[in-house]
Amino acid sequence: MEKFKRLKNEGNDFVKMGEYEEAANKYSECMKLNTEECTVYTNRALCYLKLYKYEEAKQDCDHVLQIEDSNIKAIYRRALAYKGLQVRKRNMAGI
Repeated sequence: MEKFKRLKNEGNDFVKMGEYEEAANKYSECMKLNTEECTVYTNRALCYLKLYKYEEAKQDCDHVLQIEDSNIKAIYRRALAYKGLQVRKRNMAGI
């Protein structure tokens, strides 16, 4: 549990510095230790949104909502992911 907290805090520090790829990697390491902790999924979803990885962000939010169907961060970030996917789809149609 101590390692989990350390990795999560390191991920949070990377987010504060705008290092989203590194933060996502730390959160992924956390998930190997505990797949039920929703905050690391919503945090990684935030990183994916910042990296324009909308499908990955949506998947993380879907996972959280299977565990906690009223998780506000997951609902909001999934909506942002859907929005990003729609914009990408429209841009691809114009090519």
